[in-house]
Amino acid sequence: MKRFFLVLVALFQFAVWPSYASDYAREKKWADEIVPGLVVGDAVYIKQQNGHEFLSLYTPANNAKSALVVVHGIGIHPDWGLIGMLRGRLADMGYTTLSIQMPILANDAKGSDYPPTFPEASERLKLAVEFLKGKGYSSIAVVSHSLGSRMSYAYFTGQPDSTVKTWVAIGMGEGVDYGVLKLPVLDLFGGKDLQNVLANAGKREQTLMSKPGSRQQVVPGADHFFEGRDDALVDAVSDYLKERLGN
Repeated sequence: MKRFFLVLVALFQFAVWPSYASDYAREKKWADEIVPGLVVGDAVYIKQQNGHEFLSLYTPANNAKSALVVVHGIGIHPDWGLIGMLRGRLADMGYTTLSIQMPILANDAKGSDYPPTFPEASERLKLAVEFLKGKGYSSIAVVSHSLGSRMSYAYFTGQPDSTVKTWVAIGMGEGVDYGVLKLPVLDLFGGKDLQNVLANAGKREQTLMSKPGSRQQVVPGADHFFEGRDDALVDAVSDYLKERLGN
């Protein structure tokens, strides 16, 4: 009975938890810094239902059969660190990439402050997939990192587009249930990742067992940002994408 009550409380809290928008001024600041010096790919702006246009970095690959939506983590931008590295190197490997600006809050905001932005995050993922479909792609994957993986999970538990064939979730910090999803998942993290990523790894792995084509993979010695382990990260992601997309 106590457990049932707690579940009801959780559902009620979720139902009344208001959604709110990203900090658009911070987004503009990031865009103003990124776009003038952009070397790889093209800056495109995708319009949301509320009229806001969010920055995306589109990098078409020659003769690409598949495309990837690349999703960054907390408070940063679509060309930051390992995200910028992934979007460029995966394009070099034959995947068209679209790295999108996800909702961001104030600089001091914590991960626990972000769930109210997840509806907007889901909308951006939906629009990103539609953009790639408009470019002629019918085989799409999502590659996400950290908070971006939590945002992607919110999208996948909604009404994801059937053209999205697989998901690479890097550094997922929650014990989410992948079993409720309708596509295969690679749950990827570092051997020296954040405590919450490591602590919930067993729960996540259990939910993958009944999903054909899914697996969990650890990159030994890597931290949450895969510092100094770019090659290992790219190899893990590209090997899985090749298995699932056949590129």
